[in-house]
Amino acid sequence: MIELEGVPELIDPVMVAAFEGWNDAGDAASGAVAHLDREWKGEVFAALDAEDYYDFQVNRPTVFLEHGVRKITWPTTRLSVVRIGGAKPRDLVLVRGIEPSMRWRSFCNELLGFAHELGVEMVVILGALLGDTPHTRPVPVSGVTSDPDLARTMDLEETKYEGPTGIVGVLQEACTHAGVPAVSLWAAVPHYVSQPPNPKATLALLNRLEDLIDIRIPLGELPEDARAWQLGVDQLAAEDSEVAEYVQTLEEARDTADLPEASGDAIAREFERYLRRRDPSASAEPGDGSYLRDTSAGPRAPKRKPDPSAEEPPAAPPEEEPGGDSPETPQA
Repeated sequence: MIELEGVPELIDPVMVAAFEGWNDAGDAASGAVAHLDREWKGEVFAALDAEDYYDFQVNRPTVFLEHGVRKITWPTTRLSVVRIGGAKPRDLVLVRGIEPSMRWRSFCNELLGFAHELGVEMVVILGALLGDTPHTRPVPVSGVTSDPDLARTMDLEETKYEGPTGIVGVLQEACTHAGVPAVSLWAAVPHYVSQPPNPKATLALLNRLEDLIDIRIPLGELPEDARAWQLGVDQLAAEDSEVAEYVQTLEEARDTADLPEASGDAIAREFERYLRRRDPSASAEPGDGSYLRDTSAGPRAPKRKPDPSAEEPPAAPPEEEPGGDSPETPQA
């Protein structure tokens, strides 16, 4: 494990993770973490050793030129940290990488080692799957957990999924087994328009993350990108009568299913989000990441080495995807 020298004690840290690959339809989940990293100018403080977890014939390194010198970027998972300013500052530990090719239990244990070292209070894992949802309606986002108490206190679903799983499911179960509160947020991406990027799904994940951990996220151009994406898909669908008819069928099914959601509680949640975004005192001030190098805060608490036997996920953990069906074909 890489030592975390120069990283001071964090404020109420939450780890937010996303992985490219099978659990990242439309690049919606990895796009959400990339947005957080970009808007708050995250500074990378650690990276997992690519040799330990990736098959380079599956996830190939890339060559690039920098000032005339050829360099190689290896596929890996990197961790950065950002500080959210405002009346109640807090820190996010951002984990962004690629689903590993091998040694998943060691991979999860290493991430949990970072979580223990940094005092992470909760892990939120973002995912996206293909579903029978129309692009013209709000993106469904499900929040699930394996912890019954967490499900009750945070108004989440307790996962009942059984079937094939990805690194999102394995990491969530590893967190639960190690006693670390963990939640997965899943966005449903229309299966008939699965090509990345999908800014509308990314925006939906960020909105749900705001509600979950009570922060305000600067959205930048993402809402406009989401509108442009939907208009583009509208135009493509209008050019094909069969696709247009299929979309209409999905709309009717979705509207019928969502009738109970048009309730006072649902309207109240949307209104609360609207008020939060208008409240200047709730604004999140972007940081420049320079505090990562501030060692003036005094000595840190002794490092806590996680107990590997307590963190190893079960051999066949249940998945956290909502519903009982297996995920669709993985996205490259």
